[in-house]
Amino acid sequence: QVQLVESGGGLVQPGGSLRLSCAASGRVFRPNVMGWFRRAPGKERELVARITDTGSTAYAASVKGRFTISRDYAKNSVTLQMNSLKPEDTAVYYCNKEVPLMGDNYWGQGTQVTVSS
Repeated sequence: QVQLVESGGGLVQPGGSLRLSCAASGRVFRPNVMGWFRRAPGKERELVARITDTGSTAYAASVKGRFTISRDYAKNSVTLQMNSLKPEDTAVYYCNKEVPLMGDNYWGQGTQVTVSS
């Protein structure tokens, strides 16, 4: 069983930065993909960024150039560095880990990010 524990959300002014971290516990199966999704009020959950266990990354168009996803393979964790934050980035952010060959998909509990002056 895999558990994902997120940290780092909070309130920030427009233009500010936040860093989200997600630590995964449990056995590591490969290949796997870790990522961040978000759900804003009244909207559907959307992919923000993802990174494979070989380091390939993908970003939503709305965050490209502002957000950076990275992994620490030794610590089995993933980090999302968010810069130049906008009010429209306000959402609950969820850490995700997918193990395609096992058909497994794991979610963290979510962490609130609020961008407001």
